[in-house]
Amino acid sequence: MNDYITPNILNVKALDDYLLEITFETKEVKIYNMKKLIQENKIYCNLKNFEYFNKVKPRGDTIEWENGEDVCPEDLYYNSKKIK
Repeated sequence: MNDYITPNILNVKALDDYLLEITFETKEVKIYNMKKLIQENKIYCNLKNFEYFNKVKPRGDTIEWENGEDVCPEDLYYNSKKIK
């Protein structure tokens, strides 16, 4: 069992260069870089299409796309850079 607690995501917005601006329920706003995941992991190959990448939606404490691609909540929260 994992000891990490991650807040729910209220909003996510795709930015240029495969960055995501994520607003958490804690009111923190962070930037998460998807570029490395997209380049190194086949399950994210659809996200290379920026039109598809832009269709990201929040789902609880994670984010997802239409075909089910998602990112580990701990990765989103702890490996993103706080901007607000």
